[in-house]
Amino acid sequence: MPEPEKYPFVHSQRVRWTEVDLQGVVFFGHYYAYFDHGMTEYFRALGKPYPDAFVDATTDTFIKHCECDYHGSARYDDVIGIHVRVARLGRSSMNMAFRITRDESLLATGNVVYVFADPVSRKSKPIPAHLREAVEAFEAAQPQEFTHEQ
Repeated sequence: MPEPEKYPFVHSQRVRWTEVDLQGVVFFGHYYAYFDHGMTEYFRALGKPYPDAFVDATTDTFIKHCECDYHGSARYDDVIGIHVRVARLGRSSMNMAFRITRDESLLATGNVVYVFADPVSRKSKPIPAHLREAVEAFEAAQPQEFTHEQ
């Protein structure tokens, strides 16, 4: 796994009008959507797009825990970077860490714990080998940030 400061993947996107509140800044809840979008793009970059690569392995992910700390504010039309890394891979869960930036400014940090489970019974199950191997290889092979722009 990478050092805590390293985020091997960043996805860029523009803040949309519907994400801004009456104060003129991104409404706090949208940062969780940015984290989710970052996770989706991370797995797409690994060649394991969600949900297809997960359904093929008869597994899905469920959020066990999520948190966000706010450090600054994004505004309409800002281009933000959603930085993603896998901070921990357990037997049936993974912790993904996120940073949201605008240029060099840190706007938010967050962590989401995903549990892999059978989509029908919703009982936890081991992370599928092909997903684990893809994450480990990607995280180990990315000394610099891999950028995906929308």
